[in-house]
Amino acid sequence: MLVHLSVHNYAIVEHLDLELDAGMSVISGETGAGKSIMLDALGLCLGDRADSGVVRPGADKADILASFDLGDIPEARAWLAERDLGHNQDQDGPCILRRVITAEGRSRGYINGAPCPQGDLKALGELLIDIHSQHEHQSLLKADTHRRLLDEYAGSQELARQVQLAAQRWKQTKNELQRVSSIGDEQRARHQLLSYQLEELDNLALGEDELDQLEQEHKNLTNAESLLSACRLVIEQCSENDAGNVLSALTGSLNRLGAFQGQPGALSEATNLLASAQIQVEEAVGELNRFLDHFDADPERLQQMEERLDAIYTLARKHRIQPSELTAMQQQLFEELESLNADDQAAERLSEELAAFERHYQEKAGELSALRNNAASQLASAVELEMQNLGMPGGRFNIKLSANSSNEPQPNGLEQLEFLVSANPGQPLKALAKVASGGELSRISLAIQVITAQTSRVPTLVFDEVDVGIGGPTAEVVGQLLRRLGERGQVLTVTHLPQVAAQGHQHLFVHKLRDSDATRTAVSKLDDAQRVEEIARMLGGVDLTEESLAHARQMVGSAQA
Repeated sequence: MLVHLSVHNYAIVEHLDLELDAGMSVISGETGAGKSIMLDALGLCLGDRADSGVVRPGADKADILASFDLGDIPEARAWLAERDLGHNQDQDGPCILRRVITAEGRSRGYINGAPCPQGDLKALGELLIDIHSQHEHQSLLKADTHRRLLDEYAGSQELARQVQLAAQRWKQTKNELQRVSSIGDEQRARHQLLSYQLEELDNLALGEDELDQLEQEHKNLTNAESLLSACRLVIEQCSENDAGNVLSALTGSLNRLGAFQGQPGALSEATNLLASAQIQVEEAVGELNRFLDHFDADPERLQQMEERLDAIYTLARKHRIQPSELTAMQQQLFEELESLNADDQAAERLSEELAAFERHYQEKAGELSALRNNAASQLASAVELEMQNLGMPGGRFNIKLSANSSNEPQPNGLEQLEFLVSANPGQPLKALAKVASGGELSRISLAIQVITAQTSRVPTLVFDEVDVGIGGPTAEVVGQLLRRLGERGQVLTVTHLPQVAAQGHQHLFVHKLRDSDATRTAVSKLDDAQRVEEIARMLGGVDLTEESLAHARQMVGSAQA
């Protein structure tokens, strides 16, 4: 609940520190004293828009601070924890919302001392306070609030949360399936191309080092005659020429040198080298003879080789790569095709998951719809009865449940929900947001809050002049209803009716202080005697009489009893 409100240099308020209690707090005062200024300032802490005109003349900034006890508001504590905006040092301490508006029109918001955008103040504020006035800050005009109130009344909040999560899972899975399937025809065409290209490469079946071997063999076969002639000539020169050959020359040289005994070192080394040369030449001749013996100059083999190399070169040109890169490209295409196959498998899996999530959603959403339909008529009847008590005889209230136009799972369930009202007999039911009279809207809102207060998660309710346009017995009923609400939480109500003011647990009096320089607004918490005097003044007259004081004491006494 709201435990403290501090306002500095806002409008005609120079300085205001207000401690607030649980129960029903009445705010009264003379016309123009600024009763609604406090609520306007509070609205700024809750994210309302502001401009430089709210700064008190002569001041450089307006500073408003609201402190809340979150002991009974787990939603607000969870909201803060999700954003790492927990309480200050003491986890059990108050949650502090602050708004600073400069004379130049700049605005800054803070939650527990941390700077935050206006939207965060608004989002948190909706979990803390519900302000009912003739202004836009009223959650009962929002469809989300209608749905929440009905679910709380029906006790289906947890089921509604499950439905929301089921719809979110379905949506996430659908988005992933769309992503996997997004390229559609393009992906299928790519898959087809890859399959064809890999089939070509598989049919080619290029072996490891095959290309190098083929090119070398082809080179040999192409130059066969020249190669054979060269080999025969070398053999002849080395060993077969009768007129003289290398081996016979080496043999003769070794024989001549070997005839001398006791050769000097240099001659011995030369002899060894010549002997080694003789051995190497003999081995070379042997290798050349073996090459000639096994050399196959088959023209058919040459043609086969040329056809094979042509197939390799043609495929390489087709892919615009070097022939030596074909094997690496084949592996690359294979991996890409595997990735596309994995996407196909993922799409199949996601399709199955999507169907399962939709079945789960339909099951939970169907249960939720049944609870909502059962509770809607009960809640509507209870609110309609309170409307009768609040001076709206013949008024009607209905909760319209309409099937969603979309067949896709929606986070809010299978239906749209709207509060419909007819304030006067003979008038058609219309959306609550379209009720023309501010007084009627306030009383209808009050009736709804009275019924749903037992389950409402918003602990602090603010009613700004909800008694406009009513009086007599109805005013007393309004006061009693507000007191009942205050007994379950915290109610702040601005009123000009003594019948309402007498019902409060506390009474705050707004008045003006005038000096030679300026006029300021001040707020006082009235004791019992002061409260009786204020209610007597509200009953009728500048001059207090014994009769008006006695009447005021009787009203306060009856309310307290």
